[in-house]
Amino acid sequence: MTATLLPPATARAHRDPNVLRWLGAYTASTLGDSVYYLALSWAAVQAGTPTQAGLVMSASAVPRALLMLGGGVIADRLGPRRVVIGSDAVRCGAVLAVAALLFLTSPGLWPLALLAMVFGAVDAVFLPAVGALPARITGTDQLARVQGMRGLAIRCAGVVGAPLGGLGVALGGAPAAFALAGTLIAVSLPLLVSVRVRDLPRDGTPRAARSALSDLRAGLRYVRRHKVLGPLMLTIALGDLGFVGPLNVGLTLLADRRGWGASGMGWVLAGFGAGAAAASLLLAVRGRLPRAGLVMGCAIITGSLAIGTLAHLPALPAAVGTAVLVGLLTGLSGAMCGALLQTLADPAYLGRVTSVSSLVSLGLTPLSMPLAAAAAGAWGTGPVYVVSAAVCGLGGVVALAVPGLRRAELPG
Repeated sequence: MTATLLPPATARAHRDPNVLRWLGAYTASTLGDSVYYLALSWAAVQAGTPTQAGLVMSASAVPRALLMLGGGVIADRLGPRRVVIGSDAVRCGAVLAVAALLFLTSPGLWPLALLAMVFGAVDAVFLPAVGALPARITGTDQLARVQGMRGLAIRCAGVVGAPLGGLGVALGGAPAAFALAGTLIAVSLPLLVSVRVRDLPRDGTPRAARSALSDLRAGLRYVRRHKVLGPLMLTIALGDLGFVGPLNVGLTLLADRRGWGASGMGWVLAGFGAGAAAASLLLAVRGRLPRAGLVMGCAIITGSLAIGTLAHLPALPAAVGTAVLVGLLTGLSGAMCGALLQTLADPAYLGRVTSVSSLVSLGLTPLSMPLAAAAAGAWGTGPVYVVSAAVCGLGGVVALAVPGLRRAELPG
């Protein structure tokens, strides 16, 4: 899997065949993930009780959180392209193996729990490598555009993946849905192999002379001492902590108490998705927004105000419109965070830097969901949304209060 050297990038990302091959691979892999999660939840519900199904669905969270920082070290040592290819190959093989097992017999919950744990462990190396790969395939001036294209791929997978998974279940049950997920992930492999990447930068110390632990410590020290990346991580943490609870648990309770029902909640989620997709499309077309740090901070603060307002709107149309605004602003700020992270980080540390941000977003923020549910049960959804909005807004305050982050620019 030796990388093919990529000459200095001159083409815009949305017209670069190399970037488009990566985008196709990422879209296929993400679509496979969406189908996999639906297949896993369906199979778990069919094989056990609701409580057992919930445990299976959450089994991936522990290995993902525990191994995420180590995954960043692996991505920096081996190169993100190699790690992404290996991760997709393992995920594809595991999903197809479970599909075959379910087709031949009814083994119960244990293979589903094992599959979920394998996915969590693989995600721990896959996510940092995915975050580090764009900087290897295009120029720094195209990273915001790539973030927009990546956001569109995620939205596409979210919209198309559930119906595809449902179709697989309808046609052949869980085995067919798992087989479909594995096939979609397999599509990414030849595309990834064809992607050309730049060589990783080398520092003065031979890699064999360093331990993985010393690399991890060096990466954490690099983030902590960086005048912009440290505050950026805090901004990401506060923004996600304030956003995840209201969007997940809080929205379900809000829809129930307002009498909107499941269809009303679906419309609010669709509004959020439409706004986030619009933000991704804006970045994919424009490629760069000036004053990125300032725009990010203002978008987070304005989005937090919209989040706080959402709980106090009795009419469904107003809630849907507000959700569109929330999606637009959070999608914009999230893409700016990702682009700034990739632009400002030393490429030699990019896998480890991405692992820290992924741990914050995917390892720590889910802890806010049970807290949000308990608080909503005790005090109602209104106070929970206000507190969540305040926490999210603090992320924007950090972005605007730190001069280096506020003045941060994306390359032109």
